[in-house]
Amino acid sequence: MKKSVKPYIFFILINLVAASLVGWIASGAMQEYAAIRKSSLTPPSFVFPIVWTILYVLMGISAAMIYQTESPKKTKALRIYVIQLIVNLVWSFLFFNLQMYGLSFFWLLLLWLLILAMIASFRTIRPAAAILQIPYLIWVSFAGYLAFFVWVMN
Repeated sequence: MKKSVKPYIFFILINLVAASLVGWIASGAMQEYAAIRKSSLTPPSFVFPIVWTILYVLMGISAAMIYQTESPKKTKALRIYVIQLIVNLVWSFLFFNLQMYGLSFFWLLLLWLLILAMIASFRTIRPAAAILQIPYLIWVSFAGYLAFFVWVMN
């Protein structure tokens, strides 16, 4: 079966549009975020869009790899992918806009579990696609630490 570049473009664009939406929604809350107490390990604000762009591109490539397989498991795997993406988007709204730090920490734990489930499902279909999701899991783990710190200190 010949692989097409179109699914890669589609999934990457979906992710980047989602990322832009999150950035736009959260942009109005950045002054409040700048004023709260944060961990000394919190990266400078310019780091976040760079890291997230890279992660969203990797996520899109990974999803496209799964989409192009003939596996009967791909529908379930891509369903997990879409659900975790939605949970990811909602987290930003909870954390930045609503400043619900406790709830957003637990929401992030849900996201972490969904990413783990996605990696596990991708691994059974195409291990390389699962590997591309590992930086995302690591970053969300770090984000969990940062979110917990914000919750406890504010």
